[in-house]
Amino acid sequence: MATKRPKTIAEYIAAAPEAEEAIKWGNPFFVEPRFVFAFSAFKAHLNLVPTAKVLARFRKELGPYKATEHMIQVRYDEPLPEALIRKIAEGCVQEVAGRDSDSFW
Repeated sequence: MATKRPKTIAEYIAAAPEAEEAIKWGNPFFVEPRFVFAFSAFKAHLNLVPTAKVLARFRKELGPYKATEHMIQVRYDEPLPEALIRKIAEGCVQEVAGRDSDSFW
């Protein structure tokens, strides 16, 4: 049976039921209490910050988006890669759930 696609942020966050919203270093984070995903908004772009390990897995799919080892930058005049962001976020949830360590990073 196919799962229903979330229509609200609350429904999407339910995919990581242990995740909590937090502000760390002045930016929104999802933690459980380990780091899951973060984002930040600026005048001309937004940054999406998954774990470096997960971001490395999706490096080839980032196409024209500026990226470093730790973040993806999406300018507001670029289309939001929603499907890719969902895959990366799901990868972060799976990666954190599979970790033995309780360390934040």
